[in-house]
Amino acid sequence: MIKSMCQLTLAGVVAFWALQVNAAENRCGWYQMPTPGNLWLTDRDATWSITSQGEAAGPDAVDAEKAPDFDGRQFVETNVPGAGYGYGCACMRVDTDAKAQRITRVYSGKIRPLSACRNDKSLPAPQD
Repeated sequence: MIKSMCQLTLAGVVAFWALQVNAAENRCGWYQMPTPGNLWLTDRDATWSITSQGEAAGPDAVDAEKAPDFDGRQFVETNVPGAGYGYGCACMRVDTDAKAQRITRVYSGKIRPLSACRNDKSLPAPQD
């Protein structure tokens, strides 16, 4: 009896650990920097804050520097011409806080062609 309880407890711990290891989500969509300090990813579910100016939307994502750099060939400049603000298309492996619509950790990311997001009917239009 005790042996089977220990095995069951161990199995539960292993299962919990496995869920934690696989907690990261792959999210793809419009990758946006509309203004200084603000970085978002808009997918079919939400507009996720990665960083916000002065952390106005809550703490910036851990390892936000692992978000991909924008690609000048796959970038639409908006706002002030020449200022470098705008959007592209990207996929990122992240942890999220769904209630706050925040990305809490960035593991990795990759820029995609603009056409990938433009052709994805589940995505809203990016903010200009």
